[in-house]
Amino acid sequence: LSFKNDRATAIYDEVQVRLAHQLFNESRITRDFNDPLRIIREEEVEALSLNLDLSKRLGSRHQLYYGAEVVQNIVSSEGKQKNINSGSVADEADRYPQSDWTSAALFISDEFSLNEKMDLMAGLRYNYYALNADFSQNLPFYPLPFDAVNLDNAAISGSFGAVYRPRETWVFKFNLGSAFRAPNVDDIGKVFDSEPGAVILPNPNLNAEMAYNIDLGLAKLFKEVVKVDLTAYYTILENAMVRRDFQLNGADSVFYDGSLSRVQAIQNAAEARVYGVQAGLEIKFSRRFSWVNDVNFQWGEEEMDDGSVSPSRHAAPFFGVSRLNFEHKQSRLQFYVEYQGEVAHSDLSVEEQPKREIYALDENGLTYAPAWYTLNVKFEQGISPQLSLSGGVENITDQRYRPYSSGISRPGRNFFLALRARL
Repeated sequence: LSFKNDRATAIYDEVQVRLAHQLFNESRITRDFNDPLRIIREEEVEALSLNLDLSKRLGSRHQLYYGAEVVQNIVSSEGKQKNINSGSVADEADRYPQSDWTSAALFISDEFSLNEKMDLMAGLRYNYYALNADFSQNLPFYPLPFDAVNLDNAAISGSFGAVYRPRETWVFKFNLGSAFRAPNVDDIGKVFDSEPGAVILPNPNLNAEMAYNIDLGLAKLFKEVVKVDLTAYYTILENAMVRRDFQLNGADSVFYDGSLSRVQAIQNAAEARVYGVQAGLEIKFSRRFSWVNDVNFQWGEEEMDDGSVSPSRHAAPFFGVSRLNFEHKQSRLQFYVEYQGEVAHSDLSVEEQPKREIYALDENGLTYAPAWYTLNVKFEQGISPQLSLSGGVENITDQRYRPYSSGISRPGRNFFLALRARL
């Protein structure tokens, strides 16, 4: 539900209010081969949000944006086991605690036109977050040393940037910024088997991770035919949330779903760094044909518990997309290739190297992330001003591939078709 008013007043030129409600339901059902016990875990998340956005022009040079945001997530989780032979039902450990997570923020930003060639931008955001989680229902299943977790904290982030256009065909950009991510219910309270022989348990001592970033960029247009853009960036991540071995009451293993499993938890790493280069190239062969390329090169490292340095899981390998476009009147056709580079075993994070269940094995039996590509085509055809038809084929060559560190193979050859009507 949204409300918008663009009748100017003393405090705003335009105001917009948005109210939203979402309800998610998810279930996980597992049963070992020939085992009569079926484990059923069901979750429900109710998400409520309120956004207030205002804008005000101050003179001819300043454009002010400010507002507020409130978000609340209410999480309920239930675990049970059912004997498929007798039909009897018993309690089982929940995947999540019964909990609520709240975030409230105030923000303001200003765009200042210094002159015809340079614009400056600055912003500030204050964010309060709170998490209340009740683990009492899981105490019969896991000997947790606590029955509840209550987090109450705040974070401030800001940014400053500049855009300089010495000529119509040149643009230079500069940005400094900070950001944060507060622990949510999934980070702090989830119980699940992250990999064979391991289980993630709650960690009540998580803090928000903070990021500090700088990036420099430029773009150049050559005779309105070729456009080149290049951006270099460097990010320092403090208190990065990572999955690592843990102990529960001094023990490094617990029984989970009947199996002795190594204890892990989401924890704050000391520091991680990610840096890289993003490049783009666009060529207009004619009014109808164009070719667009975007690629990203990224590197990173993180500090381990023993003080050593490892490649960072947060840094993705080389990836990109290339698109060949055709447009004529109401017809659009696009052929595109998505691709990702290989990550050798030695370039994987130390924590990722043992995970044979989500990575491929090289000729030496060591884990690595293979390179992959997909060929795809899609179209859109306008039938009338109110009616359009679109469709296409994804992964034409039916490649079996996994995006880096996801652990989930993407779909094979996929066809889609859609008819849209605008009333």
